[in-house]
Amino acid sequence: MKNEKRRNSPVCLESGPPAPYSPAPMASISPFFPLLLSVAILLMGNGLQGTLLPVRAGMEAFGSFEIGILGSAYFCGFMAGCVYGPRVIRVAGHIRTFAGMVAVASSVVLIHALVLEPAVWWLLRATTGFCFAVLYMVIESWLNEKSTNETRGLVFSVYTIINLTVITAGQMLLMTADPASFPLFAFASILVSIAAVPIALTRIEQPAPLDIVQLRLKRLFLISPVGVVGCVAVGLANGAFWSLAPVYALTSMGAASVSNVAWFMSIVVIAGAVGQWPIGRLSDRMDRRKVIIGACLGAAASGLCMVLFANDVPYGLYIFGFAFGVFAFPVYSLSVAHLNDFITEPSDYVEAASGLLLVFAVGAIAGPLTASALIDLVGIKYLFAYTAAIHVLAAAFCAYRMGVRSPAPTEEHIPFGDAVVLAQTLSTVDPLPPVDDEDAETTDGEQDKPAG
Repeated sequence: MKNEKRRNSPVCLESGPPAPYSPAPMASISPFFPLLLSVAILLMGNGLQGTLLPVRAGMEAFGSFEIGILGSAYFCGFMAGCVYGPRVIRVAGHIRTFAGMVAVASSVVLIHALVLEPAVWWLLRATTGFCFAVLYMVIESWLNEKSTNETRGLVFSVYTIINLTVITAGQMLLMTADPASFPLFAFASILVSIAAVPIALTRIEQPAPLDIVQLRLKRLFLISPVGVVGCVAVGLANGAFWSLAPVYALTSMGAASVSNVAWFMSIVVIAGAVGQWPIGRLSDRMDRRKVIIGACLGAAASGLCMVLFANDVPYGLYIFGFAFGVFAFPVYSLSVAHLNDFITEPSDYVEAASGLLLVFAVGAIAGPLTASALIDLVGIKYLFAYTAAIHVLAAAFCAYRMGVRSPAPTEEHIPFGDAVVLAQTLSTVDPLPPVDDEDAETTDGEQDKPAG
């Protein structure tokens, strides 16, 4: 029954009989070229400002806690965009919404260079987070609706590759000018602005208005505590990483090593791309919680090596940074996949993706604040001691749950590739009261075995 429902899922790549004609990969991707081109340009600009702003903040003598708030503010805005973005899209349509959000996001980048006040930057980063949440929603809902069961996996795989590649390219643009000067802010603004052109000129039919789904976080937790806690842990750890790692790298390498900061951030992102598929495919063949524990412990060990040995081992910052990316970045998709293994109704996949995205955002808001408060006490060197502690706690919780709940049979695992599609497809959410406790407890009770 569970497998039958999963085959009817809109993200399942194995549904139905084989098509009489399977288009070539390029033929499947070519209709999406304008959308993917907009994504590439947009994320290159976002990748540049994501690294530029913490570096410039450090140069302007912002405190660690002020830089931490900068990162949290982005995710506050991002979470608000996830909740209220669908209403904007329903009123204005996909193309006009995209153009409007690009205009605001492009202008905000320039204001950063004009007003060097922490409180103003916090408001600006929240605005950027809101805009990019809505922009992601426009692009990803468009890709999801216009792709088919046969092409969706390929389309989102290409999207993932573009996502990680162009963010890396944007970070490398940090080396093209002095972060203390205006040109890098102008580059980021130009890239974000140009991203509107392919979308504005496309002849691809707009998607239908976005549906609204319920948000029942308590129900999601009862379905899969490991999935929810894993996403919170990723938010806590990775939110701190994105907000403070550029400052950490700059401090570790010296004020004259801005180019090395770009290399460090890019290496970690590339490592995250490298680690996704082998770790994910391994989780398809065994209890995913074992793989989540292994990934968390690997990320914790890498973080501790960053603290203890990064400055003593040749190229240690890059080596341990690569290892951190390999293990830390797949945990989100692993957590999403684990929760989806326990979902029985295809209609629940969208709600799960939305709920886990907001859970991640909550963690990503708290992560930079917590990490920066710690750093103010013990120093920036211990950023990765903080991430290591988060990963160890997540692994310990996962190990505890292995003693409470039996694993989902491997033959009922949703394929990891489908989980990546689910994890990256931003869906619409409408905050509603959680499901009745009685219903939620029944769902959980069907999965759990007696403790001990």
